[in-house]
Amino acid sequence: MGKVIPFEERAVATLRERLGAVEEANQDLIAFARGHSGAVASIHAAVLAAIEADSIERLLHVVTQDWPLILGIDAVALSLIIGDRGFRADGAEVQLVDPQILARTIGQVDGVEMRTVGRGHPLFGPACDLIRAEALIRIDCEAPLPRGLLVLGQRAELSLDARHGSELLMFLGRSLAAMIRRWLTDRNH
Repeated sequence: MGKVIPFEERAVATLRERLGAVEEANQDLIAFARGHSGAVASIHAAVLAAIEADSIERLLHVVTQDWPLILGIDAVALSLIIGDRGFRADGAEVQLVDPQILARTIGQVDGVEMRTVGRGHPLFGPACDLIRAEALIRIDCEAPLPRGLLVLGQRAELSLDARHGSELLMFLGRSLAAMIRRWLTDRNH
């Protein structure tokens, strides 16, 4: 007489393992979707806050002081080359920076660069020692309007979804560039 092999038990165990893996993948996908949706909502809120600024000075305030709260990050700094001068602004102050060094740094960023770091970019100013994840976003305006970098920083290391995150940050940077153009060209007319 032949021996009966219990396939049913093995099949059920295999199906349970697969179901567990599918449920885990589903939870990961839901978490990603919620996080992505939250990121989209905060980027949109940041852009809307900037659009409501009634002057270039107010726009600078919104970017450097309101955006960290809106975006849920720890530091924002904006550096611009205006004419032959370089500036760096954060929530605490505006400083002069060497425009040639700033131009070289701008040239090294192709649109958006996101990365985990041991120390934040020097454009964060005194906050650079605290930054562990950063995004550098080019601000491109045609001459004679300013060009520069928007830097966003976080104290916690983050796993970054480069494709989706960079698209959102590119939108943020392009929106900021458009508002800077609007305020500087409206002021000149």
